[in-house]
Amino acid sequence: MNANISNLTNKQTIFREAKDYIMIALGMTLYGIGWTIFLLPNDITTGGVPGIASIVFFATKLPVQYTYFTINALLLLLALKILGFKFCVKTIYAVLVLTSFLSLLQSLIGEVHILQDQPFMACVLGASFCGSGIGIAFSANGSSGGTDIIAAIINKYRDVSLGRVVMACDMIIITSSYFVLHDWEKVVYGYVTLYVCSFVLDQIVNSAHQSVQFFIISKHYKEIGEHINKDMHRGVTVLDGTGLYTGNGVKMMFVLAKKRESTTIFRLIKDIDPDAFVSQSTVIGVYGKGFDHIKVK
Repeated sequence: MNANISNLTNKQTIFREAKDYIMIALGMTLYGIGWTIFLLPNDITTGGVPGIASIVFFATKLPVQYTYFTINALLLLLALKILGFKFCVKTIYAVLVLTSFLSLLQSLIGEVHILQDQPFMACVLGASFCGSGIGIAFSANGSSGGTDIIAAIINKYRDVSLGRVVMACDMIIITSSYFVLHDWEKVVYGYVTLYVCSFVLDQIVNSAHQSVQFFIISKHYKEIGEHINKDMHRGVTVLDGTGLYTGNGVKMMFVLAKKRESTTIFRLIKDIDPDAFVSQSTVIGVYGKGFDHIKVK
């Protein structure tokens, strides 16, 4: 029995890791599309190492993948020494995927310029692709490297939030693009890119993990609970309560579920007891079987 459980656990771990690597590859592909097709041709700088690579490209026409890979390689060597191999393995994979895809994409599109007369639209679309890509990679426990590594190293030794470090680095990089482009309008587009990218990233990451909790009071609690167990594969905890006004005892069910399952649960309750009292609220995080894994530094 223990051997069977162990084999099942190993298979689940392999499947989960394989899925993570596939999603990281997808995320880096989307990032490469946003950066290479929409931002670079319109001289729009983004944050992080891609921003530095963009500035070098604007100044020297050196393909961005060379600068991107070189800087990340140096940062990863530093991170390997300070943060360890476990932190870096998926970041190394993401950097290799994005570097390879950038080379392929630039050879395919050549000198094609998209939305050259509409820089704001290019800025929004490029940032949306980049934010989606990073969000997908983050949801799969991956990272595109760059300022994430710097932030993690600083955070290890100083009580400074990761977000604050990343934001400061990105603002400095985007502002410095003025010394190459000599155009404040392009710098402003860079700030817009940073904001849109961060917004889309947050939406992707939060939607992937958003959960809700239900408190349900009903005379038909057993039937509702059994259907939630059987049809939704969600646990139900029954609590004893007392109505303060009536003094009568009540049974209250506590249920945690993914946000996308809310409509199905409401329909199930309504079909069994249209008069049930239901409270639904969003929770910041749910960790355990069927939800997210507990993450600690």
